[in-house]
Amino acid sequence: MLFVLVAFHIMVSIGLIVLILMHSGREGGLGGLGFTPTSHGGTHIVERMLTRYTIALAVIWFVDTVALFRLLK
Repeated sequence: MLFVLVAFHIMVSIGLIVLILMHSGREGGLGGLGFTPTSHGGTHIVERMLTRYTIALAVIWFVDTVALFRLLK
């Protein structure tokens, strides 16, 4: 059980890092490379969906971290 949670935690962590780097910030970041197009009217739907996926993955990461802490305690 511990090995499965650790492997899942590593995969979620990598996914969270990738999603955060895909966001376009003030300077453009990796999001400026064409991953997240923006429209003239503000945030594009792709950016909003990317934000939703990032929040969902962050919640999963948090729950997995708490589960690992409880299991190792």
